[in-house]
Amino acid sequence: MTKILTLVVTASLITQAPAQAPATPPPAGKPAPALSADAWYAKGQAAEKEGDPEAAKQAYLAALQANPKHANARYSLGQVKINADTIAATGRETKFGAVIVPEFNITDASLQETLDHLRTIVDKQSQGKVAANFVVQDPKKLLAEAKINLKLKNMPARAVMKYLMEQSGAKVRYEEFAIVIAPQ
Repeated sequence: MTKILTLVVTASLITQAPAQAPATPPPAGKPAPALSADAWYAKGQAAEKEGDPEAAKQAYLAALQANPKHANARYSLGQVKINADTIAATGRETKFGAVIVPEFNITDASLQETLDHLRTIVDKQSQGKVAANFVVQDPKKLLAEAKINLKLKNMPARAVMKYLMEQSGAKVRYEEFAIVIAPQ
């Protein structure tokens, strides 16, 4: 009986040994993922929501390094590669829109003057973390004659931009590196 018990215990330890062995080391030059694949995947999702496709890509790659069969990470990595520009543009819009403009008071100003004023306020309120890089695409000078009159308090920058677009007859498009203004 003792021999059978010893044999069973030994067999169970041998079968458990591979399960307890450390994962294969990552390729040379790459750090081992300290987090689980699911944790890396969650970081990738958060980076996408923040509008940082490169950070999302790196997190999904780390998730796949931790678990090469992580289907969600593999799918999301593909989507990030396809939609990187859109993710970055959405991030720019979200960051810009989250800045609260305490007071926006402008009278009979041109569109360019108004955009310069808004850029200054966004830069100050975000402490330089949000770059309001405006590009006006108006080759026919349709927006040059617009005169802007706005008096707003405690509004998100996105709402200020909406009012500005309505008054000037323009439309806005958020891109990866710029906020593009064009005639409607």
